Amino acid sequence: MESENGRRTAHARIARCLRDGSTTLDLSSLGLSEIPESLGDLTHLARLDLSENNLNDIPDSLRDLPALTELDLRANFLETVPDALGDLVTLKVLDLSENGLSQVPDSLGDLIALTELNLSENYLSALPDTLKNLTALTRLNLSSLGMLAPEFFPTLGLTTLPEWLGDLTNLTELDLSGNQLTALPETLGDLTNLTLLNLGGNQLTALPETLGDLTNLTLLNLGGNQLTALPETLGNLTNLTELDLSGNRLTALPETLSDLTNLTTFTAHDNLLTTVPEWLGDITDLTLLGLSGNRLTTLPETLGNLTGLTMLSLYGNQLTALPETLGNLINLTDLELWNNRLTALPESLGDLPDLNGINLSGNPIDADDR
Repeated sequence: MESENGRRTAHARIARCLRDGSTTLDLSSLGLSEIPESLGDLTHLARLDLSENNLNDIPDSLRDLPALTELDLRANFLETVPDALGDLVTLKVLDLSENGLSQVPDSLGDLIALTELNLSENYLSALPDTLKNLTALTRLNLSSLGMLAPEFFPTLGLTTLPEWLGDLTNLTELDLSGNQLTALPETLGDLTNLTLLNLGGNQLTALPETLGDLTNLTLLNLGGNQLTALPETLGNLTNLTELDLSGNRLTALPETLSDLTNLTTFTAHDNLLTTVPEWLGDITDLTLLGLSGNRLTTLPETLGNLTGLTMLSLYGNQLTALPETLGNLINLTDLELWNNRLTALPESLGDLPDLNGINLSGNPIDADDR
């Protein structure tokens, strides 16, 4: 139910905006169920925030705001978007996330000035081909499409990606997490300006070799998929600072990953790894290393080379001993070791000045040794 106070506040802000000639209007979080008609008088308006209201639809009269460059409709109850939205050809930023959209109109492809488009947390299972016209896009968020859908719609969310996605070559950030993707098109490798690619929480079983062409990537999230192996070409991504491989079915890591010497965060939790490669000790910029929930029984001495580590997560493995070289990790503050098979700890750990208390629950180590 629309708030009377919210409606009065909206009218007052619109009147003030008209009087002052302001180009920015904030009507967010007012409990609005309808957009006031007087909004159409603000033909000079450049930025409009209607987020976190109770809007069920958007009137065609929104096209009366020809100067809009930013429109925020996040967190409403929209089930459809009018074709008239495509008339706002000066829009650069459009946020339609956290609504109830099951489709978006072809007319969105007319917004060729768009640099940022957020469609996340809706119920989309496909994208209109007209979006291939949005070649100015630098940020595209298509995450969690269908994640909030009722249980009887389990297939909602993207299952495939169109080949034309590779035509959006100005993209620097692409978020496809939380969908139902089982494969990726080779054309994804054409997005060579990407610095961030989030593919977490899908159903991927393999990755295209062309992923290695994305050499400007600094963050790559592949967690929560069904990957059993990684392409050797991932070693080409030498600008990566964060790599997440957690929640897959990996039994080994390709040696080419040793070339990722700029990594500061590397996580491969909850896989099927039985060994840690020696070369991991060569990635000396690491500050966080996560290998919990695997099947590790030993660790290489080379982990002692990672003197910048502040966090090392090894819980939920089958470790029976730790190398003395862990005492070289002078910056370590967090060491997670619970639920292993440790019977003793290396004495060198006592020399680490900033190490917090170690939780050894779930290990057979004697209580007096903890």
